[in-house]
Amino acid sequence: MLASAACGLAQNMSWLVSWRAVQGFGAGGLAVTATALIADVIPLRERGKYQGALGAVFGVTTVLGPLVGGLFTDHLSWRWAFYVDLPIGIGVIALAAVTMPAVKAVARPVLDYLGIAFISLGAAGLTLGLSWAGTQYDWTSPVIIGLFVGSLVSLALFVVFERRAVDPVLPLRLFHSSVFSVSVVLAFIVGFALLGAMTFLPTYLQYVQGTSATSSRLQTLPMMLGLLVTSIAAGTIVGRTGRYKIFPVAGTLIMALGLFLLSLMDAATAYWFQASSMTVLGVGIGLSMQVLTIIVQNTVSYSDLGVATSGVTFFRTLGSSFGAAVFGTVYANVLRTTLPDAVRATGVNPATIGTPADLHAHPSAQIAPIVDAYGHAIHVVFLAAVPVAGLAFVLSLFLKEVPLRETSRAAAADVGEGFGMPEGADNQLRLQTAIARLMRTRGPEAAQAIRAASGTSLDVADGWCVGQVHIRERVGRETSLQAIGRRVRVPAQVLKPAFDTTRTDGYLAGDDDHLHVTDAGEHEIRKLVTATHDWLAAELADWGAQDDELLTRALDDMAKQVVDQDAELGAARPPTALPSAT
Repeated sequence: MLASAACGLAQNMSWLVSWRAVQGFGAGGLAVTATALIADVIPLRERGKYQGALGAVFGVTTVLGPLVGGLFTDHLSWRWAFYVDLPIGIGVIALAAVTMPAVKAVARPVLDYLGIAFISLGAAGLTLGLSWAGTQYDWTSPVIIGLFVGSLVSLALFVVFERRAVDPVLPLRLFHSSVFSVSVVLAFIVGFALLGAMTFLPTYLQYVQGTSATSSRLQTLPMMLGLLVTSIAAGTIVGRTGRYKIFPVAGTLIMALGLFLLSLMDAATAYWFQASSMTVLGVGIGLSMQVLTIIVQNTVSYSDLGVATSGVTFFRTLGSSFGAAVFGTVYANVLRTTLPDAVRATGVNPATIGTPADLHAHPSAQIAPIVDAYGHAIHVVFLAAVPVAGLAFVLSLFLKEVPLRETSRAAAADVGEGFGMPEGADNQLRLQTAIARLMRTRGPEAAQAIRAASGTSLDVADGWCVGQVHIRERVGRETSLQAIGRRVRVPAQVLKPAFDTTRTDGYLAGDDDHLHVTDAGEHEIRKLVTATHDWLAAELADWGAQDDELLTRALDDMAKQVVDQDAELGAARPPTALPSAT
């Protein structure tokens, strides 16, 4: 919001560009975190529809933002393209303040400053080099050579420091997986095609077709519609079937077809053909974009979910930058060789055709050579992108399909809390929340299956009584009948017959003031603990429950909360399943 306000107040281009960079810092954090939050709280088999919805939002706002910007540019002021962010931002901040959980970090994260610096320098240098080469500077100029050499050195240093980093921003071990490597390359190409098309379709519509800034954005809606529908549909189908390879394979092939169809457009092309071609490209991008994130999240370990998600997003964003840079360079180079002759052929004063509106203010017959020059440049741009999409199609054929991991849907149904990247102390808190939700929604129905799997000889009443004492012994708390009754808000005299029976059965010993679990009781409760532990590990694998140490710590911490919050939790329904699990 602050950067948007500063952009709107810009008095020169340097001011505007500098604050746009600040906007990029904010946008980068929001984009990556939004995707990582979904990965953190939604099971893989359900994640498709959420990722699809996220892709839909991205697709809609990709059109809506420039459309609103075009309206302001045509009818008010370009400054309002930035000022409009302020009321939207205030609304988002208010919503986040109400809905986002306030989780206090226990440990200070170890940031990979060197990794961030070198990969940023390398990416920025390559993008600038590709943007300036052949336009502002010759390919062999010291500036371009220096940018490319400096970028390669930065990327080499990035690899060196990533191998030594405690918590690398992009762990190189991820690239040991062919699935991850292929997916990030495909994400790069998807970003390349998306932003390249979104940048030059309005250019074609304004310079070749003569439409206004607002109208040109409206006319690109078919592309976003195709992206919107297929993004949601693909995500939903992946969630239901667990099969995903067909989507990037079909998507990249359709993307190549869409780019080829766009390359056929010229000044005489009817809008129905333009719209159809845009829709085809949108369908191809939509089939691939969000599914690639699901693929990566399905194949990396839980501890790498955050960085893997960030990696896919980073490569897609990097592809967008490269797409805009490469498309722009091709466009500028073609125009540089064809536009001067076209302008001379028309006899038009170059100063009077600086904008699309100025150009099309002249008679159509007079400016036809200029329009054809712009049309040819756009033709070359899209045609040059076809082999890139073709390469993506070939790579997608080598993508391995791994069955989606089965995780608990019930635990995610109302787990709304996001705890940042799935690592560190917050990871344990997130797992505790998932366990609590799962026990409340699935615990009662699963209890019988867990008991059968355990092979315990404890009946329901004995199991509950032994569990109450066991949990208190485990965390070193009072084991009197009075304390247990206070915890579950049931008078001790009401509980006494059940505990007397358990003592008679030989699973508990001691008097009402100090109960303890016997060896026989410990043997039987261990069976229940092990069976419940295994069930949680299977149901909550996506939340890290397969990590035995993490699950044990989470359960121990919950056990302490259960017995330490008698006054607060006493009115709650007795947690019959949780003590057995602990």
